[in-house]
Amino acid sequence: MRIAGAAKLVVVVAIFLLTFYVISQVFEIKMDANLGHIFARSALDAAARATKPPRYKCGISKACPEKHFAFKMASGAANVVGPKICVEDNVLMSGVKNNVGRGINVALVNGKTGETIDTKFFDMWGGDVAPFIEFLKSIQDGTIVLMGTYDDGATKYVTNEARKLIAELGSTSITNLGFRDNWVFCGGKGIKTKSPFEQHIKNNKDTNKYEGWPEVVEMEGCIPQKQD
Repeated sequence: MRIAGAAKLVVVVAIFLLTFYVISQVFEIKMDANLGHIFARSALDAAARATKPPRYKCGISKACPEKHFAFKMASGAANVVGPKICVEDNVLMSGVKNNVGRGINVALVNGKTGETIDTKFFDMWGGDVAPFIEFLKSIQDGTIVLMGTYDDGATKYVTNEARKLIAELGSTSITNLGFRDNWVFCGGKGIKTKSPFEQHIKNNKDTNKYEGWPEVVEMEGCIPQKQD
């Protein structure tokens, strides 16, 4: 009887140890799998962060050097979507801001601080060109001037005076701007040379993207800060 009891005890102990061993092995496997999943996920997240391209001001393609202002702008799309002007990650004019309109859209920026001075649009279809000329004459030296067309920016643009004033801001294409052309420009009052920031697409029924209008023109870059 004593031998039988001892044998049963040995069997019970053996079963307990075997059960404990199996459970511990399964638990370790699950722990290893969970830890492996965690480490793998962390590695993937780190890789994603490393490969995600950085975002620069106004969404431009590369960072601007020191003492430069980042900008990005687009003309209007036909007579449906208004132009957009962004400087230093601040959207100055857009359809969402509800401060754009048919004709020439203009944003003035302080050349030293990058702060917005004014935003206006001038109807070149049904409006009067005189207020636009007066506005251009009032721009102070050192002011950054950004312009973009929407719908039509040239029908009322018949005076040589208006074209001359914009040319003095650094524009080259202003003399060729015509009916429903798309045009974006960034220059400055007091600039000594022609601006490198200008895009112009002619209205041409054979190449127009939209019915009666050419495709949108976009432009981005870095404007040198005005130095004393």
